[in-house]
Amino acid sequence: MMELLPLVVVIVGIFVLRGYNLRMKRLESSVQELQNALAGKLQTVDASESALMTDSGTATTELPAGYEEASTHEAAIEAPATAETEEPSIAARDIADTLTDGGPSHAAPETVQPRESLESTIGARWAVWVGGIALALGGIFMVKYSIESGLLSPGVRLVLAAIFGLILVAAGEVIRRRSAPLLGNAFQNAMIPGVLTAAGVVALFGSTYAAHGIYGFIGPATAFILLALISLATVALSLLHGQALAGLGLLASMVTPALIASTAPRPWVLFGYLVLTWLVTLLASRLRRWHIAPSLANALLSLWPLFYITYSPVVDLTPVTLAMLVMIGGTIFIWPGRYLTSANTADGTATKTEADPQQPASGGDWGMFLARPPLGMTLTATIGALVVSLCLLTYSLQYGYPIVEATFMFAAIVAVVAAFGAGRSFAAWAAILSAVIAVVGVFGVLTNWVGSIEPSGSDAMIVAVQDIVPYEALGLGAIFVLIGGFFLNRFAESEKPFAALWSLVMAATPLAIATISFVNFGNWMLDWPHGFYGIGLGIVLIALAEWQYRRSGDRLNLPTNILTAGSFAAMVFALHTLAHHAVPTMLLPVLGLAYLLAARVRNWPVLPWTMVAALIITMGRIAWQPTIVDPGELGTTPVFNMLLAGYGIPAALAAWAAFMVRGTSDIRLRSALQALASFLVLLTIAILVRHAMNGGVLNDAVPTLGEQSIYTLLAIGASATLMALDLSAASPVFRYGSMALGTLSVVLILTTHLLGLNPFITGESTGRIPVFNLLLLGYLLPAAAYGGLALFVRNRRPLPYVGMLAIAGAVMAFAWATLSVRRFWQGEYIPFWNGFIQGELYSYSLVWLLIGIALLGLGTRFEARSLRIASAALVSIAVLKAFLIDMANLEGFLRALSFIGLGAVLIGIGLFYQKILTRKKTAG
Repeated sequence: MMELLPLVVVIVGIFVLRGYNLRMKRLESSVQELQNALAGKLQTVDASESALMTDSGTATTELPAGYEEASTHEAAIEAPATAETEEPSIAARDIADTLTDGGPSHAAPETVQPRESLESTIGARWAVWVGGIALALGGIFMVKYSIESGLLSPGVRLVLAAIFGLILVAAGEVIRRRSAPLLGNAFQNAMIPGVLTAAGVVALFGSTYAAHGIYGFIGPATAFILLALISLATVALSLLHGQALAGLGLLASMVTPALIASTAPRPWVLFGYLVLTWLVTLLASRLRRWHIAPSLANALLSLWPLFYITYSPVVDLTPVTLAMLVMIGGTIFIWPGRYLTSANTADGTATKTEADPQQPASGGDWGMFLARPPLGMTLTATIGALVVSLCLLTYSLQYGYPIVEATFMFAAIVAVVAAFGAGRSFAAWAAILSAVIAVVGVFGVLTNWVGSIEPSGSDAMIVAVQDIVPYEALGLGAIFVLIGGFFLNRFAESEKPFAALWSLVMAATPLAIATISFVNFGNWMLDWPHGFYGIGLGIVLIALAEWQYRRSGDRLNLPTNILTAGSFAAMVFALHTLAHHAVPTMLLPVLGLAYLLAARVRNWPVLPWTMVAALIITMGRIAWQPTIVDPGELGTTPVFNMLLAGYGIPAALAAWAAFMVRGTSDIRLRSALQALASFLVLLTIAILVRHAMNGGVLNDAVPTLGEQSIYTLLAIGASATLMALDLSAASPVFRYGSMALGTLSVVLILTTHLLGLNPFITGESTGRIPVFNLLLLGYLLPAAAYGGLALFVRNRRPLPYVGMLAIAGAVMAFAWATLSVRRFWQGEYIPFWNGFIQGELYSYSLVWLLIGIALLGLGTRFEARSLRIASAALVSIAVLKAFLIDMANLEGFLRALSFIGLGAVLIGIGLFYQKILTRKKTAG
């Protein structure tokens, strides 16, 4: 029963096809009528348009010669290298092929297709597909039946299978010649001729392979030639039968080498054949403007090098490299070549332009150039070639292939892909990915990182990497600059977003490669090759920026500003390769200042910001090495040491830069430089104090109260300085910076002066000299500074901020008086574990009351409510102390004196307030 199943399928298929043949004839007649009606309508429209143009006095344009021929099924297009623009006949090309490959909408006018009915789908499409599959299976099952029954010899069976395949191919050609072109249009993915031809190709391919692989009737060379001819002939037939057949032929061609076993594989023959197959597919795709078939060809051609490198015992990377170069070259010049794209005009309407420099701008929308068609072809060619280039390096590192040759091949592939990205405006991903892979590949070679593998360890390889490969890598970076310059020359005005991208690529890629090379193989003391490379790169980039500015005349031109920033980065790199330790730290602001001064000649927005970048990099270097030089070379001389130069020069230049831009309209630039200058000046003073206070040694030890007191006084003084600067030249940096420093200093006294570093808690010596000791520096001077700052900012800053400063001064004065009382009774050391004596307790009450009275007087004199509140708080503390502590600890005369004094002070304060209130009522 199972043996009869193929026969039943074939018979049913024949009847189904016969039944639908009648239906298709009726459809042909209907379509022919529609075609005639459409042709008449088009003629009417053309006539009316011609009349309109004649009436308006506009010169008419004749249709090009050969327009009628271009609309036929066998029409061909011109070669891409023979014309600057596409002929107008593109719009009249074969509709069937355009629809088959899903090409761009410009190849044919858009028409609204009616929704296909279920009957049409089943009858006109599924029947064809099932019929073709049935024919192929029928041939296979007949061969199987003949084998099992022993009716025919193997040779006869193979001959019959080949004849069957030829008959199917011939039948497909006969039906194609008799079919109406528009019918093929309507059912282009279910055309009977194409299905029959595909079935015949399968039969021919299978019989040829069986003759070699199963029965051994023919040798490898003959089998390879026959299979290759069948595959290439299939691709040729696809010009008549559509893109699906081209895909089948391409797949068969690419699989053929894998089916034919060879004891001595020859890579040149293999990749020569693969490239030839790829070229044939590309040419067919060029003629029919297909996208899917060439994308598949790119992917398959890129997979073969991976299989070859993985499974071949002996590998020659030269043919692999040439195959990838041919693939990218064909993509650039053959197909898609100069691809017809849709550009947006100024009024928002779509126009059809060719992606070459003569066309108007087509990159108005940022990021849209990344998705330009034919995206599939661009990505398959780019990704395939770049993956193969990385595999070359991986194989070289893993198996000891000459690394110099492998790196050269890698660089050649990457450079050609980059050229693809620069030569075609739709190949943005080629530019991006080539730059990324260039950096990744160089990093892999110079750090032995690719694929997490280690090199073979041979001395020759190590010497090659150290002596030759870095120069190859630097050369690759230089090539990106040349290619980017080529792109800017062609597309800078018409493709502004893409030009900005290329400016970034041509600046960042060589700089990243040079940095990797210098870090791994450079001389960190003095490296002339890398230094000259950086200087040369910086000069070239700034020259290109000037060239772009003169072409555009626009100071905001993105390529100009990006190239200028790249030039500055290259000079920073060169500075680090030609100097070390303190020199780069001191010269970086000088470099930034040079670019800032250049802004007087060219008012490019990026030039002043290079000074900001220079100062930020300088602070990064300071954070990396706070001692500026090696700690052993610093010395112990206070102030006059390398810290003064390493910190002071950047601070002075930052202040100069902030002064230079004081009149600029760019508030962000002015604020940034002012903030950096203020910070660097404070940092310079603080680091010099740190060095001097620690015996000429910079470490992370906790500062003493004396050192911390200096920092607090610096913060208070800086706050006052910024306040004065804000009054002379209003700036948000000075305004908010002064308040930030004042607040920071208050936080410092709360966390360090009163708690962490308080001699009452730490037991630190307060000094042997009365009054002029650590308490004066740590408490009284900050109290006076807070008082002065509060008076200075009064009526100029928010009231809560002024009140905070006044209270901070009162607290510090209270702490000084209290600790001074303890020192008077305890001596040099005043820790809490020494306990208290009666005279000391009484003195606290007396001093607190006196301070409260003084604060009350000052608050009244300056009408400072915050001081009067502080006075009330202090008196309250004295009252609580008298009742809670003095009553329990004082005895005799001191206890009575304490309460008598407290009562007198309280009564006096009450009389004072009564007099003030009475005076206010009288005045009111």
